[in-house]
Amino acid sequence: MKLAGAALNQTPLDWDNNLRNIKTAVEQAKEQNVDILCLPEMSIPGYGCEDLFLSEWVSVECFERLLEIKEWCEGVIVCVGLPVRLNNTTYNCACVIKDKQILGFTAKQFLANDGVHYEPRWFSSWVPNTIEEFEALGQTYLIGDIIYEHKGIKFAFEICEDAWRNANRPAYRHIEKGVELIINPSASHFAMSKTDVRYHLVVDASREFDCTYLYVNLLGNEAGKMIYDGEIIIAQNGNLVLRNQLLSFKSIDFECAEVSFETPLQPVELDLLPVDENVEFISAISLALFDYLRKSRSRGFVLSLSGGADSSLCAVAVAEMVRRALEEISLEEFAQKTNCLSPEEVAEYKQLPINELRNLLVGRLLVTAYQGTINSSDDTYRSAEELAKSIGAVFYNWTIDEEVKSYRGKIEHAIGRNLTWENDDITLQNIQARVRAPGIWMIANLKNSLLLATSNRSEASVGYATMDGDTAGSISPIAGVDKAFIRQWLVWAQLQLGYEGLHYVNNLQPSAELRPLENTQTDEEDLMPYPLLNQIERLAFYERIAPKQVFEKLKGTYPDEQLKQFIKRFYSLWSRNQWKRERYAPAFHLDDYNVDPRSWLRFPILSGGFREELSEL
Repeated sequence: MKLAGAALNQTPLDWDNNLRNIKTAVEQAKEQNVDILCLPEMSIPGYGCEDLFLSEWVSVECFERLLEIKEWCEGVIVCVGLPVRLNNTTYNCACVIKDKQILGFTAKQFLANDGVHYEPRWFSSWVPNTIEEFEALGQTYLIGDIIYEHKGIKFAFEICEDAWRNANRPAYRHIEKGVELIINPSASHFAMSKTDVRYHLVVDASREFDCTYLYVNLLGNEAGKMIYDGEIIIAQNGNLVLRNQLLSFKSIDFECAEVSFETPLQPVELDLLPVDENVEFISAISLALFDYLRKSRSRGFVLSLSGGADSSLCAVAVAEMVRRALEEISLEEFAQKTNCLSPEEVAEYKQLPINELRNLLVGRLLVTAYQGTINSSDDTYRSAEELAKSIGAVFYNWTIDEEVKSYRGKIEHAIGRNLTWENDDITLQNIQARVRAPGIWMIANLKNSLLLATSNRSEASVGYATMDGDTAGSISPIAGVDKAFIRQWLVWAQLQLGYEGLHYVNNLQPSAELRPLENTQTDEEDLMPYPLLNQIERLAFYERIAPKQVFEKLKGTYPDEQLKQFIKRFYSLWSRNQWKRERYAPAFHLDDYNVDPRSWLRFPILSGGFREELSEL
């Protein structure tokens, strides 16, 4: 039997785009004489519709679109995902179409309700081993825990989370009923190193259940925050039959392979090379930026390039977005999706060497500006200028001292005294960061571009950012990763990706550069060492242990009294700054957790601030 999966780059409620991708995948399957084609979970409406799944009309619209898709499926079995609403209850379903006929709907049994997932808010779980009839648009259909058959081979479904439920997963019941092929349409979000877990989930299941397993994931930045890697895996009896390249810039990644059910492969043990998170990170963030750019119909990016680590990474991510896209899709497709070149320019530039073409396109898509003050150093200016030049970005340079002086003068006149660094440190730091926002927003407005905010997860945890200043932006691409990871990644990018312009920033200590230069301000002196901050953060909110337990876990890494002070500082700043996390620009989910209250981690804006818990230290 010839099995196929098509990872689709869908967009919530973008019916034309979604059906066009589905139709292209179906046509490819027919051209390749495929028996069964699996498409991702919720591929008709898009997985990220959120509360719109509660609307009756969305399910009706999906069903009408399903009837369109049905007519394309001559000579092939297609498995396509959509919501089905029965008696004011919505189910997450995979529909099986064969020769223009709907055979039935399999409904998801286990709903994801951890981390970034809130499926029980929208869907209901289907009861195992039950099948019902329902009527829609004058026809009667079957829905439930259905076993299908093709060429004498029984097949059935696990839908995404179903497969992660270990002892309770549907596969145990399927095998008892003679199922030889399990199909899994998924919308499994990207997180660094997660692909290893998913790989074993599929391959080990094929061995344990003595079956063939077809897994297909969603692709791209579908709805803004979550990234999907488009993984397609076919495994049989513990053997890997097919696995694709992840995080593709294509709209459709179609993969197929033949498997024999008469002479199945014999079980073997497979070794898997460890995943390089540096590679995964840039692959994910560059695809996420590409999709965010085109799906928001923006014309490019604008960045306040300070010369520091965070803004430098954002700049390199845009450059890598261009390079990686050009390596995978044509210049014509890139220009059409980003609207950055005319057809005449495409014809003129398509023969250019890849690095020259990359810099030319970065110049069309990325505008940067260094906004210095008397507290800015020559080192950070050189770092910003040289990096921008090396990747071809537009680079502006202006100072904001006059604006800072104007605001300072107004307030000093109003309160009747001079502001001093001894008494008004935070006020004098913050006004510099805030004054940078209006000018860079003006450039973004002029260019119809997205303003990149540059806060990272470590800063978000402790509120080490000026609201309406360095937090200003349309999208915050690196807010899902910590500062220690960013610093080591920049060194890796210089050495492995050839971004020599990072040489300057990699020799600097991270600094906000908001105090007078003679104060030699550094981030870690203001806060604590970044690796320790990340350890406390992970123990507190990933492992979810109390402050006293955090101290016991970290005891010995620093002198006891110093460690206690760091822990108290972290929890106090965390509690005080939840309101900031509520207001950050949308961020990509990149790691196995994040601190975004709208996706992974909810926390009260007002709380007791761990006072009693910290007193136990």
